[in-house]
Amino acid sequence: MEAVKILDKADRIDWEYDEEADVLYLSVNTPTPAVGIDIGDSIILRYDEPNRKITGVTILGMRARLLQRLEMDEKKNGAITV
Repeated sequence: MEAVKILDKADRIDWEYDEEADVLYLSVNTPTPAVGIDIGDSIILRYDEPNRKITGVTILGMRARLLQRLEMDEKKNGAITV
């Protein structure tokens, strides 16, 4: 069985954040047609089936995740000063 290529050295990784939908899109190299695979926890991998490699990642609820994590850290470590 041939292994799935997670990330060969990418020439570039592009990103776009949709503030209204709170979604972060990451694309490896030039965006290509791909199948979305929900791997759980609101993370979707974009997978190029013929070439057996990951071409991108979509993270739903990015801002909410960040705020939740900061709140957890603040409760654990006391107030955070920025």
